[in-house]
Amino acid sequence: MISRSLIKRLRLAGALAFATLAAGCSAVGYYAQSVQGHFAMLRAARPIPEIVSDPSTAAPLKQRLQRAEQIRAFASSELALPENQSYRSYADLQRPFVVWNVFATPELSLELKQWCYPVVGCAGYRGYFERAMAEQAAEQLRAERYEVSVTGVPAYSTLGWFADPLLNTFIGGNEGQLAGLIFHELAHQVVFVGGDTTFNESFATAVEREGVKRWLAANGDDGSRRAYAEFAQRRYAFLNLLLQYRGLLYENYQGRQPDEVKRARKQQLFADLKDAYARLRSSWGGFAGYDRFFAQDLTNAHLASIGAYNDLVPAFDALLVQVNGDFPRFYEEVKRLAALPRERRDDSLRGMLAQR
Repeated sequence: MISRSLIKRLRLAGALAFATLAAGCSAVGYYAQSVQGHFAMLRAARPIPEIVSDPSTAAPLKQRLQRAEQIRAFASSELALPENQSYRSYADLQRPFVVWNVFATPELSLELKQWCYPVVGCAGYRGYFERAMAEQAAEQLRAERYEVSVTGVPAYSTLGWFADPLLNTFIGGNEGQLAGLIFHELAHQVVFVGGDTTFNESFATAVEREGVKRWLAANGDDGSRRAYAEFAQRRYAFLNLLLQYRGLLYENYQGRQPDEVKRARKQQLFADLKDAYARLRSSWGGFAGYDRFFAQDLTNAHLASIGAYNDLVPAFDALLVQVNGDFPRFYEEVKRLAALPRERRDDSLRGMLAQR
C-alpha cells in the first residue's frame, strides 16, 4: 500500500517536473536546483531519538534537540498546530542558511517583483539552495535595472507536503527563538494562500508570537524569559525603525516631484536610517546583532520585504483576541478569510486594524 507521504511526494515531483518541462532554460535550472537542494536536505535528516542516543552527539546539541521535542509536542497539544512528522528529525547542512532568497524592486518603488511557482502560487522572492546561484540571479536582475537584496533564510515550510526537519541553521539562539520558528513554520501548514505573502507571513508571525508567550509562561525559566524578552524588544525596535523609513520612502515615491528629486531624497533617507540605527544600537549595551544588515548598501528591496512579513500582524493579533485566544477557532476564522477574494480579505483585515 502506498503511503500518503509518498503520494504527496509524487504529486509534488510531478508538478515540479511539469513546470520544468513547460519553462524556458533558465527556469529548468532553477527548478532543478530546488528539487536537488530539497531532497539533499531530507536525505541528511535523522530522527531525533537516533541522534540523542548516539554517543558521538555533543551534549549541547543533545539537550537542544530534547528541548525541541518538547516544544514540538507543545505546538500540537497547546496551539492546535498539525500533529505530523515535521520537526521530529534533524539535519546538519554544514552551512549557515538553508536557502537564500532574492528580492527585487524598481529603482523608485517598493513593489516587489513577483515570481510564480507550481503548488504555492506567486511570491515576491526567489529562493536558492546555493548562495552563488542567488548572487548570480541578483546580478542578472541588477542588469535589468532592479534593486536587489539577497537574504539568508534559516528555515522554510513545505506546507505539510514533506516532514520538514529541524536544521543546524536555526537550532541555535535562545529557547524562545527556537520555539517561535517551529510555531511559525507549522502555522504555514494550517493556512496558506497562494500569491499572498503578506497574509501568510503575518498570520504565521502572529501564531509565533502568541505561541512563544504561552510556551515560556508554561515551561520557561527566568533566564529564558529574560533572554527572549531582550531579543523581542530589540527585534521590535529594529522592525519599527525599518517600517518608519519604509513609509518615508513610500511617500517619496508617491510624490509628484521629478525623479531626480526623488533619487536625492531616497539617498538622504537611507543615510538617515543608518544614523538612526547607530543611535538605537548605542542603547543596547553592545549588542550588534543587526550590524551586518546595516553594513550593506541598502536598497528598496531590503525594506520592501520587511513589510511582507509584518504589515498585518496587528490584525491577526486582534482576531485572536476576538476568539478569546482559542486557537482552533482562530484558525477557522483565518481559513474563512483565506477563502475570500483578495480585495475582500484585505478589507476585512484592514477593518480589524482600524478597530484596534
